Amino acid sequence: QLHLVDSGGGLVQPGGSLRLSCAASGRQFDYYAISWFRQRPGKEREGVSCISSAGATTGHADFVKGRFAISRDNAKNTAYLQMNSLEPEDTAVYYCAARGGRCSRHADEFDYWGQGTQVTVSS
Repeated sequence: QLHLVDSGGGLVQPGGSLRLSCAASGRQFDYYAISWFRQRPGKEREGVSCISSAGATTGHADFVKGRFAISRDNAKNTAYLQMNSLEPEDTAVYYCAARGGRCSRHADEFDYWGQGTQVTVSS
C-alpha cells in the first residue's frame, strides 16, 4: 500500500497563490506517477497536472494556462502543486493520486489517493 496525505489548501483571494503537498509513505515513491485531480462543487473529478515517476515529464490540463507547476522530491517522498494566479473557478477539493507507469488523465487508472484538501478562492 502507498499512503498519501494531501495538505496546503486554504482560503486565498483571487490572484493569490497556494502550494499543495502530497506526502507519501509505504511503498517505493519513485515508482509511481503522481497526479493532482480536483473536484469542483457539482462537477466531476478532473485531472489538473501529472508528473512522471522520475519527474522528467509533466502534463497539465488546458485550464491551468501556465498558472500551476507540478514537482516532486523523491528523496522526501513528496509531490507538490504550486498554484499561482488563482481564480474563483479554481475552488475545489484537490486530491493527489498515484499509479505505476505513465501519467494519465483518467482518475479510474489511479490506485492510491490522498484524502483531499480544500482550496477556496474568494474575496
